[in-house]
Amino acid sequence: MSIEHNIVSVSGGKDSTALLLLAMERCTENLQAVFADTGHEHAQTYEYIEYLNDKVFPIRRIKADFSRQIAAKAEFIATKWREQGIPEEKVLRALDVMKPTGNPFLDLCIWKGRFPSTKARFCSEELKRNPIIAQVQRPLLEAGDDVVSWQGVRRDESENRRNLPERECKEVDNESGAELWNFRPILDWTVDDVFAMHRKHGIEPNPLYRQGMGRVGCMPCIHARKDELLEIGLRFPEEIDRVMEWEKIVGEASKRDMATFFATARLSGPQATSDSAEISLERHGVWQAIEWAKTSRGGRQYDIFRVQGEQETGPLCTSIYGLCE
Repeated sequence: MSIEHNIVSVSGGKDSTALLLLAMERCTENLQAVFADTGHEHAQTYEYIEYLNDKVFPIRRIKADFSRQIAAKAEFIATKWREQGIPEEKVLRALDVMKPTGNPFLDLCIWKGRFPSTKARFCSEELKRNPIIAQVQRPLLEAGDDVVSWQGVRRDESENRRNLPERECKEVDNESGAELWNFRPILDWTVDDVFAMHRKHGIEPNPLYRQGMGRVGCMPCIHARKDELLEIGLRFPEEIDRVMEWEKIVGEASKRDMATFFATARLSGPQATSDSAEISLERHGVWQAIEWAKTSRGGRQYDIFRVQGEQETGPLCTSIYGLCE
């Protein structure tokens, strides 16, 4: 007789936390909470996962491993790049960084030779979806058990999610006959509903929501709002310094010898360009994106009042969800 396993993906964000609390209300057995560690989370999010693990429910940690892909890419560079006439100096520099670091996000970008973007958003699939499928769901399905994948998505987050069904059965390539269901029970919830669930169970939200963050996944996320980038630059410059170092490493792994964390087309004002020949880390790197976040009027004028105010008094509680009230 097959067993139905309920798997809740927990990111440390508001929606997945509310989802876990809801799952605990509804499920009395065969419940698992899983955190897919991208290696690109803020320290406060890792601390929050520990808080949830200790106060709410045990959370299993998993992470992606790109050792095999990096090894294959190194072989490709050593052979095909040389056949293509890539300068030997460039080949050797690429091979020098083509080694797993143990950080999933950085290793993914080393393998790809680029950072993810809004047009090539491979990060969520490679760092979260695929590891959960491979390490958590597939072993259960191959054993003949059914899996219900609880997903904390809401319709009002994006157009892509607006028409998602609450429940759907996914095709599974196995001989056991087990079924995999995607379950989205908070699709019609509002942000207020989400935080109400936190309050109902006496659970604090991730503290980053009181520090100007609209999302608390990757730090920073490729989808970070301009206001978020400003807050990150003022509050967490060490995170930007880390990404700046990653830009140098991934640039060495790139055939075009350049990799910027944010798409250069996103910047406005004098820095904006779509010509790859004009791109440089000095003008388009992650710190330049932070400088752009300090501007108004199309990226051409600094927003002096806000920047100076926060630099003089220190960052205040700034929640877009009203958590500071």
